[in-house]
Amino acid sequence: MEESFLRRYFRWNWKEFFLSLFGVTVVAISINLFIVPNGFFASGITGVSQLLRNLVISIFQIDSNHDIAGFINILINIPLIIIAFNLLTKTFTRRTLVSMLMFNIALTIIPIPKEPIVSELITNTLIGGIMSGVGIGLVLQACSCLGGTDIIGLSVMKWNRNASVGLITIIINLCIFSISGILYGPRIMIYSIIYAVFESIMIDRMHYQNISCTATIVTKTRPTKIIEFVAKELDRDCTTWLAKGEGSGTDSYITYVVLSKFELSKLERNMKRLDPKAFIVKNNDVGVYGKFAKNLTLVSEQ
Repeated sequence: MEESFLRRYFRWNWKEFFLSLFGVTVVAISINLFIVPNGFFASGITGVSQLLRNLVISIFQIDSNHDIAGFINILINIPLIIIAFNLLTKTFTRRTLVSMLMFNIALTIIPIPKEPIVSELITNTLIGGIMSGVGIGLVLQACSCLGGTDIIGLSVMKWNRNASVGLITIIINLCIFSISGILYGPRIMIYSIIYAVFESIMIDRMHYQNISCTATIVTKTRPTKIIEFVAKELDRDCTTWLAKGEGSGTDSYITYVVLSKFELSKLERNMKRLDPKAFIVKNNDVGVYGKFAKNLTLVSEQ
């Protein structure tokens, strides 16, 4: 029954669900174990939540090993979830809502150590940034996100092919860290920026939907099933022409498609089922110019 529920409302399989769960847990661990104990600020809306948390703690004199920034983060994300419902697909937004709730629960229940685990500040910053970027990348690979600046970044990428989630996150973070620098000094600001830069680098490295590829598929028969799969499952169009082998003299069909690296991996996984005798020639990380749509969610509505 649980499997049916995931399929019906989220179009998730168990692998994607646990990938998202693992990703949000990694992000929460990186923040609570490496960033918060040093007084640094996380990126995006989480950083805003931490600023507001400090304000609440200073007013009400709260002393706890658990972080209320998670609860504040949920409140801030409510209007962003509404935006996602309007700009992104409903199924993707449902996934994002679940991932965002799991992340903030993990952020709240994972204890924050009184002292930093690692004594060197730069080591804490690098470990935290890399772990957080990897975690967010895993969530994006599961066709979901953590809300906050991820929703803003994905929405902007929908309209601007030159944008990336990592780049947009850096721009937003510059504003956040400037405020933290004014309130808490340049030291906190500098280390927080270093953390955010490494986080953004890892996000772009793992966000396969942001990497364009080409695939040339050669088949002996008309690739009807492949064309239908590309159109229905990947929301892409492709070009097909009839060719002839000069040596063998036999006819072949060549199908050419431009797609993301994430979509290409999905096509490869299904190729044996679509046509076991076909083969693919692929080019990774190609430059694509003109009106090429980035299918960010890969979750079409039923």
